[in-house]
Amino acid sequence: MYASRTTQFIVGIFTILGIIALAILSFSLGKITLVESPGYTLYANFDNIAGLKTGNQVELAGVEIGKVARIGLHNDRARVALRIQNGVQIDSDAIAGIKSAGLLGDKYVSIALGPGEKTLKDGDVIRETQSAFVLEDAIGQVINNIGSGGGSKEADKAPPEAITPPEKSSPQNGTGKQK
Repeated sequence: MYASRTTQFIVGIFTILGIIALAILSFSLGKITLVESPGYTLYANFDNIAGLKTGNQVELAGVEIGKVARIGLHNDRARVALRIQNGVQIDSDAIAGIKSAGLLGDKYVSIALGPGEKTLKDGDVIRETQSAFVLEDAIGQVINNIGSGGGSKEADKAPPEAITPPEKSSPQNGTGKQK
């Protein structure tokens, strides 16, 4: 009825392996790193980061070059710390923009290089930034513009024949009579 010591040992080994597999899966899906990758940190300040999260990608020319390390506030703006891989050089005139992968996809930071001659070092700030495009704000603006279409409400409700164009004036001579 009782399991032998060999069976108990094998079950224990499989249990430990299962727990290790779940831990690895949890860390990888949760984008949690135990050891920081070799590289350097740059900062960028944005007016709106709308949906950007720690662990999202940093891309240059469509290639992943790093991750978003931290997000916080600095002088009433969102400050994003970007962990960039060693060997990737970003110049002082680079532009950091928040993009989205597809219409409803994850946000990421896209870096466009500029003509700058100076290379940014660990702890430097990317000066030029483009905030995230917020779909909800754009839809709200379109709805507000349509709602205030510039015309009067009565003119919108009146049938077309009820609105008459102004009459054309005919040329007159100096006596007030028509020619």
